[in-house]
Amino acid sequence: MSSQRTALVLGGGGITGIAWEVGVLAGLAEAGVDLGTADLVVGTSAGSVVGASLRSGTPVEELYAAQLAPPEAAPVARLGRGTLARYGLAMLLARRDDVAFRRRIGRLARAAADSGRTPSPEERRAAITAALPSAQWPDRPLVVTAVDAESGEFTTFTRSSGVELVAAVGASCAVPGVYPPVGIDGHRYMDGGMRSPANADLAARYDRIVVIAPLPRGAGPMTSVDAQVTGLVSRVAVVSPDRASLSAIGNNVLDPAAREPSARAGRAQAATVAERVRRVWQD
Repeated sequence: MSSQRTALVLGGGGITGIAWEVGVLAGLAEAGVDLGTADLVVGTSAGSVVGASLRSGTPVEELYAAQLAPPEAAPVARLGRGTLARYGLAMLLARRDDVAFRRRIGRLARAAADSGRTPSPEERRAAITAALPSAQWPDRPLVVTAVDAESGEFTTFTRSSGVELVAAVGASCAVPGVYPPVGIDGHRYMDGGMRSPANADLAARYDRIVVIAPLPRGAGPMTSVDAQVTGLVSRVAVVSPDRASLSAIGNNVLDPAAREPSARAGRAQAATVAERVRRVWQD
């Protein structure tokens, strides 16, 4: 089956999404399914952190252990009611025009940053740098997604883009209204999840695809994972949180206190999906 090209798609989901995805990857590896061998890794938001970490060559058990470490004392970010209400209004006014929706969300993101309601760009860069095992692009293919916060256009970054990995991942993780857009080459970029929770269609040309998606459903113009994989001729397995994982993740995906239980829940869930994933990845 060496001619069968494989793709791993890692979706967005905040701090708990990072932990849960790493837990799933660790549990699958323990079960004999090593997704780190993927020919392509696509990372969106939280998935960009996990994808870059996995591609760095750091053993998955080491990545998992890091998620179990107690969080540092710091203010807990969250998507406030006001921000969520603005998201809802943007969806309503865009009337399912996805680019128009993203432009409206981009205005929200820029305004929040420019008014000082988000951490500074320097603080976010430091946080992203600390979250990555390496600041260098990996040798093996990694695609990081983002959205231009002014035009609303969807963007992908790769090693050949000439953009720093820390900047690319920071852009992909720039949740509008919570974290500042990242300036790259005269543009400001925000969370790639504003197009789709996982952007699984970027792997459409691959034969075997595994999607690990903490937030599989889209809202408004944001396309769901199921919609993107339906109709693909590829063999596809989608893994999203089960009931126990959802309970561990909790109501605030940006809460570091939920990181450890999310990682443990992801690892436990991996045992229940390992055979299904193996059939897609290896059989």
